[in-house]
Amino acid sequence: MIKTIILAGGYGTRLGDVTDSIPKPMVEIGGIPIIVHLMKHYAHYGHTNFYIALGYKADYITKYFNNFNSKWNINLIDTGIDTQTGGRCKKVLKKIGNETTFLTYGDGLSDIDINRLLDFHKNNNKIVTVSAVHPSARFGELHLDGNRVLTFQEKPQLQTGWINGGFFVLEPDFINYIPNDDVMLERQPLEKATHEQELYAYKHEGFWQCMDTRRDHHLLETLWNEGNAPWKK
Repeated sequence: MIKTIILAGGYGTRLGDVTDSIPKPMVEIGGIPIIVHLMKHYAHYGHTNFYIALGYKADYITKYFNNFNSKWNINLIDTGIDTQTGGRCKKVLKKIGNETTFLTYGDGLSDIDINRLLDFHKNNNKIVTVSAVHPSARFGELHLDGNRVLTFQEKPQLQTGWINGGFFVLEPDFINYIPNDDVMLERQPLEKATHEQELYAYKHEGFWQCMDTRRDHHLLETLWNEGNAPWKK
């Protein structure tokens, strides 16, 4: 069983007043906090040892999981309210020690096969593996024949281009790429790993959706309510 770090300390300001009272990872999809959906996904693949990196409204998340009934091993670590994503990761890695580790953000859902991601990482023998996904379109997509509409799809997942899908596998040496608490994970640490050819991408062609905005939240809520949630196991 691989330990999983979940970054859950950000402010989530793009969700507007939704996150004035609750932290972003606790925003509900179908009455269940998005972070729990994420944890259920890892648990489906046999990984139930979680390290949640707290920051903004840490007490809210702590209270929830102190009353959470499951067989999972859940470790809550307050990494500081203004610590950047790289710093949060480093603080938790220090506690975990010399082990291969999963890392993810607490606000994105996917139907990615976690164990295939892990196998890919092991086979390539690199310090970091990141999931690469196709971004979701911001607008409806039209396929045209002249002026005639052949197909219409509301905000589909694009099939061109790749972005960071937020599902990582890390080797212990990755901690050396993070100099301090003020570093964003996505900047110096991953840029340095790229420069040293220690970052590989696992291409996931399936469903992926982050929850950055109210529009994203509405989409995930709609998928759940209609019984079409691809991440549900």
